[in-house]
Amino acid sequence: MIFSSFRRSEQDQIWVGMAKETAHQLGTPLSSLMAWTGLLEAIDDVPRDYLVEMNRDIERLNVVVDRFSKIGSKPELKPHVVADIIESTVTYMRPRISSKIELTFDVEDSARGLQARLSPSLFSWVLENLIRNAVDAMDGSGSISLLLQLNAGGGVSLLVRDTGKGIPKARWKEVFAPGYTTKSRGWGLGLSLVKRIIEEYHEGKIFIKDSKLGEGTTFVIQLDPPTN
Repeated sequence: MIFSSFRRSEQDQIWVGMAKETAHQLGTPLSSLMAWTGLLEAIDDVPRDYLVEMNRDIERLNVVVDRFSKIGSKPELKPHVVADIIESTVTYMRPRISSKIELTFDVEDSARGLQARLSPSLFSWVLENLIRNAVDAMDGSGSISLLLQLNAGGGVSLLVRDTGKGIPKARWKEVFAPGYTTKSRGWGLGLSLVKRIIEEYHEGKIFIKDSKLGEGTTFVIQLDPPTN
C-alpha cells in the first residue's frame, strides 16, 4: 500500500513536471510570435485576413499554455453556466473534425441556465479530449451527441455518446489509466487527463455508462451545483 502511494506520487510529479515544462517551453516562441504579428500589422501590404487567422492561432496557443500551466496546482473555480462552455467548445470543434461525423449538443429544459464551479479552459479541454477520442473510435463517419441534464443531486450530468467501435466491459475502468490506447500513435494520456481534471480538480465524476461493441460508447460527467 505504501509502495503504491509512493509510486503514484512519483508518477504525479513526473506528470506535473512535464506539463509545466511544456508550458514554459511554449512561452518563449509564443511571445516571439506575438511580437512578429504586431510588426506585421504595421505593414499595409500584409493581408488583414492572414493576420486575423494568425492572431486566432496565437490566442489558441495561449489557451494551451494556460491549460498546461494549471496542471499540478488547484485551479480557481467559479460558477459558470455549463451549457455556455459546452456550446462554445462544440462550435470550436465542429469544423475541426471530419464533415462525415455529425457533432450535436442538446440541453434539456431542466438544465438550461444551470451553473457549476468550473475552470472554463480545463473543462473545455476535457470536452475536446472526449470528442477527439470519439472521432478516433470511428472509421471516418458516424455521430457524436452531447446531452446536458439535471441530475438527482441538483447538479448537472453531461452524456457524451458516439457511434464508434465500443469498449469491452472488462476494460471500462482500464481506459482511464495512463498509457491505455488503441491507437498506433500517441501516449494514451487523453482519458487519464480527463479523469484527473474532472475528479481531482472539479470534484466531479466521470464514468462509462454504456458501451456495446460495434455500436458505440456513452461517457457521463457529473458536476455538483455551486455552493453558496
